[in-house]
Amino acid sequence: MSGGPVLVPVLPNHRFDEAALVRYLREHLRGFREPCEILQFQGGQSNPTFFLRTPDARYVLRKKPPGKLLPSAHAVEREYAAMEALAVTDVPVPKVRLLCTDESVIGTSFYVMDFIDGRVFTDLLLTEVPLAQRGAMYDEMNRVLAALHKVEYRAVGLAGFGKPEGYVRRQIDRWSRQYAASRTEEVPEMDRLMQWLPAHMPTQEVTAIAHGDYRLGNLLFHPSEPRVLAVLDWELATLGHPLADLAYNCLPWRLPPEVSGISGLDAPGIPAEQEYVASYCRRSGLAGLPELEFFIVFSLFRWAAIAAGVYRRALDGIAAHARGIEAGAKFRSLAQYAWGSAQRLG
Repeated sequence: MSGGPVLVPVLPNHRFDEAALVRYLREHLRGFREPCEILQFQGGQSNPTFFLRTPDARYVLRKKPPGKLLPSAHAVEREYAAMEALAVTDVPVPKVRLLCTDESVIGTSFYVMDFIDGRVFTDLLLTEVPLAQRGAMYDEMNRVLAALHKVEYRAVGLAGFGKPEGYVRRQIDRWSRQYAASRTEEVPEMDRLMQWLPAHMPTQEVTAIAHGDYRLGNLLFHPSEPRVLAVLDWELATLGHPLADLAYNCLPWRLPPEVSGISGLDAPGIPAEQEYVASYCRRSGLAGLPELEFFIVFSLFRWAAIAAGVYRRALDGIAAHARGIEAGAKFRSLAQYAWGSAQRLG
């Protein structure tokens, strides 16, 4: 199946006590039955993700990576809480089964959810998808994002998921600290951005459930239809400004291919950024988004800080993906694009 998962044997730097895991699941996961085959999903730079196959079911296990971690990073507990709460909404999420915070079991906290057959696409041009479906898949991505931002977070039990005020300043502070903790070299643009962003924050507070990493590659599509079956990777989810999600979702239109974008490429079937933003506004009942450009700069800065952390973990030998050094090293380019966007804003 095009877009299907790539499964590999558990990577040497992510091995854990599989027998201990099976013992725990036998006791705590209803319906679990041995034997249990364990493979690792290839891809992703943060929380290692594993495929569990038993005679009766298939599951996905997400855990924190081994080694020393940056403060508040790799929050599998937050992922679990977000998906558990959103199960009663129009936002499609996998069914979560259990959360284990006892690090004595396999060395880190982890959770287990149902495996869903579907397609995940990292190719932003969707070249393996029929032309007639490409625009529909982007529109479906847009629809689900608008649906997420419409969820009343208090009504689904997420009132304590984050602070409803001060999101932008907290995020700037958080990613500045994370970048400082993982710094491997001097990148002047990052230092300039850490001064520019606090001085140009929007004044209006808007609070919604923010996914934090909303992009095509974190959506699981139906095996044959342009329909999202599940939104994945909720590690960065919090209560925050919805434009942070939308701006991050729009970055591919702003970046060239060498920095994971589609700017300058022929993109048949893919909507233009302006069309995509207009669809979000229509679905959200908004007349316009004058603060979107600030959030573009912020999203580039945050992505650069995250990539710098990936790069540092790769240098330390604990990145979740074998190409961690290559992927993380692009934080320099992201910082340059972020500072260029900030300069154009003034």
